[in-house]
Amino acid sequence: MAVAEAQLYAKVANKVKNRGTCSIVEHLLSMGFPVHTVQKALAATGRKTIEDATKWLHSHCNDPSLDDPIPQEYALYLCPSGPLHDKLQEFWRESKRQCAKNRAHEIFPHITLCDFFTCEDQKVEFLYEALKKVGDRFLNTFPPVPSLSLHSSTSYLGFFVSDSHANIMKEFAVAFASEASALADCHVKPCIKQLHLTLAHKFSPHHQKTLEQLARSINPGEGCQWIATLYSRDMRFVHYQTLRAVFQYKPQNIDELMLNAGDLIFVDRTQQSDVSEGWVIGTSHRTGCRGFLPENYTERANESDTWVKHRLVKLLSITATGIHTYLVKSVTKMLAFQNVTVRRGLLVMRHGERLDQVFGKSWFQQCLMADGKYQRVDLNFPTSLPKRKDGIKNYEYDPPLSYCGIFQSRLVGEALLEKEVAVNSIYSSPALRCIQTAHHILQGLKLEKRIKIRLEPGLFEWTKWEASKIIPTFMTPKELTEAMYNIDTSYSKQGDCILHP
Repeated sequence: MAVAEAQLYAKVANKVKNRGTCSIVEHLLSMGFPVHTVQKALAATGRKTIEDATKWLHSHCNDPSLDDPIPQEYALYLCPSGPLHDKLQEFWRESKRQCAKNRAHEIFPHITLCDFFTCEDQKVEFLYEALKKVGDRFLNTFPPVPSLSLHSSTSYLGFFVSDSHANIMKEFAVAFASEASALADCHVKPCIKQLHLTLAHKFSPHHQKTLEQLARSINPGEGCQWIATLYSRDMRFVHYQTLRAVFQYKPQNIDELMLNAGDLIFVDRTQQSDVSEGWVIGTSHRTGCRGFLPENYTERANESDTWVKHRLVKLLSITATGIHTYLVKSVTKMLAFQNVTVRRGLLVMRHGERLDQVFGKSWFQQCLMADGKYQRVDLNFPTSLPKRKDGIKNYEYDPPLSYCGIFQSRLVGEALLEKEVAVNSIYSSPALRCIQTAHHILQGLKLEKRIKIRLEPGLFEWTKWEASKIIPTFMTPKELTEAMYNIDTSYSKQGDCILHP
């Protein structure tokens, strides 16, 4: 009797589900959208709600590829949750902090069951049906404690699944591939080789030992709830780099891309050779439109940030004991986090390479022409000098950075960004070389628009290196602002220049 009731319930549930999806399609068609664009919108949003699909259609009204019959690519991943997932996320964060980002950080922790395959937009619902059928069949057959062994090489680090547990996962993958191929008429290839959970991939060889030490802190015996999840991605941008807009940008020209904070942009690095420095050409994930955008308005995003989660099935419930242990640990972590004192630090830096230290005191005479104009006489000279109301001669005692000094400063900023160092404020001596160093460090951090440079005269030291004992005439905040340096004009100085005899 119980089996008959379960079968009856499944039939009713499927009818209700199909009716719900049909109502979404009918509603969108009644709004005047063509059938093929409705199906594309539903596939791109995971067929969840009318609101999601409608928003996607309105956002993509100017998408030149809207009518292209290009389907999404789908993949079936087995994702751990519970205590094991928390340990893996901790490894993700710490490995990125200590060893920089590697290829594994592009995607969340997972075991691949079926690699990416294509499915026509109007047949995606059959994939959901196949996943539900196979999930019901394999419920509670997955191991609560996965049997994983650590494997390491010069370019790969991860857990290999033992044969006994891998066989169950492979059977699940084969069953889904068979059902999906039959119902959705698509070619699905299950993973039948060594199943693995990647921790790091394509990293620098000198980081191998550090990554191995971090990986050993993961206990493979932690309780785990396995979740089979169906994801999709836009197959046109598989090999593109993904950027995320940090700031809003309003186009100044017709060929530029509108950016909202949080927008994801696909960028093909092989197509940037003719693009002006500081700009890239990309395609918006939100609108499908293509155009130029300022690269310093963006940051690197992960490949999987643009993926769509369609459906999932839970294949094992954690035992009551496991749930209790997991909750106790979670609450303990939360309380410990609340009691942590926020650590603040101070980074003290010298300026980058200065021009007079490379070319000597005669640098000024070398670049000053007969008509009083500046000329770049060497590639290590800056391309130009900011305008000063007192004329170019004041640069003799307030020299700028060399071109290498500019590069050094930006590189420091990029290193701080890679190490995820949070910078809240920056102070600089009023000397031009120090202001330029601060400016290019902020550029490397992608914070030059958000953080203003505070000029502090007390940081300036007038040493014996200078030919004169007179404190030079510095550029005014107004001149610096006109030269595109982001100066905090509201800041009040805390000290005066220090004179060294």
